[in-house]
Amino acid sequence: MACIFQTIQFKEKIMSKFLILPVTRHVNAAAVAQSVAQALPQAAVFNPVQDAHAVEQLLAAGKGDDWLDDLIGQTAALNVQNLVIQGITPDADHLLLSGKNTDLATSFNAQIIFAVTGDNSAEVAKRVELAKQAFAGKTVTFAGVICDNPKVAELTQLPYLGSAAQVSGLNPATGETDRVSPAQFRFNMMQKAREANKRIVLPEGSEPRTVRAAAICHEKGIARCVLLANPAAVHAVAESLNITLPDSLEIIDPETIAEQYVAPMCELRKSKGMTEEQAREQLKDTVVLGTMMMAQNDVDGLVSGAVHTTANTIRPALQLIKTAPNASIVSSVFFMLLEGQTVVYGDCAVNPNPTAEQLAEIAIQSADSAKAFGIEPRVAMISYSTINSGSGPDVDLVIEATKLVKEKRPDLPVDGPLQYDAAVVPSVAKSKAPNSPVAGKATVFIFPNLTTGNCTYKAVQRNANVLSVGPMLQGLRKPVNDLSRGALVEDIVYTVALTAIQAQQQAA
Repeated sequence: MACIFQTIQFKEKIMSKFLILPVTRHVNAAAVAQSVAQALPQAAVFNPVQDAHAVEQLLAAGKGDDWLDDLIGQTAALNVQNLVIQGITPDADHLLLSGKNTDLATSFNAQIIFAVTGDNSAEVAKRVELAKQAFAGKTVTFAGVICDNPKVAELTQLPYLGSAAQVSGLNPATGETDRVSPAQFRFNMMQKAREANKRIVLPEGSEPRTVRAAAICHEKGIARCVLLANPAAVHAVAESLNITLPDSLEIIDPETIAEQYVAPMCELRKSKGMTEEQAREQLKDTVVLGTMMMAQNDVDGLVSGAVHTTANTIRPALQLIKTAPNASIVSSVFFMLLEGQTVVYGDCAVNPNPTAEQLAEIAIQSADSAKAFGIEPRVAMISYSTINSGSGPDVDLVIEATKLVKEKRPDLPVDGPLQYDAAVVPSVAKSKAPNSPVAGKATVFIFPNLTTGNCTYKAVQRNANVLSVGPMLQGLRKPVNDLSRGALVEDIVYTVALTAIQAQQQAA
C-alpha cells in the first residue's frame, strides 16, 4: 500500500509539530532537533524518551497507550507555536523503542523530517525510502530530509532542508490538520472529565469489572463514582481481585435509600397511575434506582450495561429522565480510535430502521457530539451508492435525510449518499464525488440502519484492533450511557469519562 499524502494547513496559534526521524546510524537526533527548533519561531524541543528503561517497562506491561497519552499531556503544557519532537535513534539495545517512531508520528500528527548522514548518497536515499515504508497506509506528511549530502534531495524526491548546521533556512509549516489522534482524544477526554468533577452512579456496583473501573476513576480523578450494591459484596469482590478501594469511593446499599425515591417516582409516573407499591417494586432494580437518583439531581450521570441489556438501561431513562427539549429520539455514537485519527460512528446501538427525519436527527446529534469532543464534524451519510450511482428506497432514504440535515443545519458540512470508501479515501472521493465538501475527509459517519452500523463498528473494532469508546447515548435530558456486556475495564473507565463530560456540557 502506498502512503497517503495530505496537504496540511495550520491556522494561527495552532501548534505545528515535527518529528525528527533518524534513519541511519551516527545521527545526532538531539542536535538536529535543536537546529530545527532554532529555525522556527516560538519553538521547543521535546524528547519523548527521558528514561529508556522506564518506557520499556511500560511497553512490556502493555501500557503503550498510557505512555503516549502522558506525552500528549506533557507537550500540551509547553504552550509553544512549534514543537520539534526528537525521534528515537535506532539502537540494538532498544529495538522495541526505535519501533515506536511510527506511533509518535501518528499520535502527534507530526510532520516527518528524516535525519540522515553518510557519504554514499544512493545508500542514504535507499534508507530514507525504506523508512517511508513504515508509514505505508497511514495518513502522514513527509516534510523533508536533513542530510550533509545534497544529492539525497533528488534521489528521495523530498525537499532537501540542508544539514543540521544549515537548517536555518527551514520555513515553518503553512498547513494545518484537524485530525485528532487516539492519544490526543484520550488525553483531552480524561482532562475534561477531571475538570467536570461529576458524580456518576454505577448500578452494577458489585460487578468485578465495574469495581475495578470505579477504583481507577478515583485514582485518576476522572469522576466521583457511586457503586450501588451491598458494601460487603463490593469489598469481597475487591479482595478477591486484589483491588484497593480508594477511601473516596462511595458504596451505597440500595436498600438504605430506595424508600426516599418512592414518592418522587410516583409523581413522575402519575400519568401512568403508578402506586407506591409499584414504585417500591421497580426501585428494587438498581438501574431504576440509579435513574431516580439522577432525576432528583443526586447524581450527574449513570453508566450501566456490563450485566444489563441496552433496553434495561435505556427504558428507565426514557420513562423518568425523558428526552432533551430539542430531541425527538435517543440515538448513539461510538468514538472509533483509528490509527492516527478519531472518528464518530452513529447510530450503531439504538435505532433499527430510522425514518429519513430520524436519520437526519441522528446525523445532527452525532455532529454536535463530535464537536463537543474536539472533532471537527464533516458528516458522511453512508449508503451503498455514492451521489447518484444507485437508486431504490434505501438510497432515497439517505438522499432525503441528507436534504433535511442541510435544511436544519446549514452550518454543517454534510453530503450523501456516500459509499464508505468515497467518504474516507481522497483518491476515490476525487473520482466518485469530486465536488463534495465531505468526501475523502469525513469525520462523522452516519449509517442508514442498525444492521449496517452495528456490523461496521464491530468489524472495524475487531479486525483492525481499534478501540471503540461508547456507545454514548444522545438526546436524553441527562446523560445515561450503556455498556456492552463484553465491555473491558478500560471501556467502562472511558464511558464514565464521557458521561462526566456530557453532564458538564448539559449543565452549561
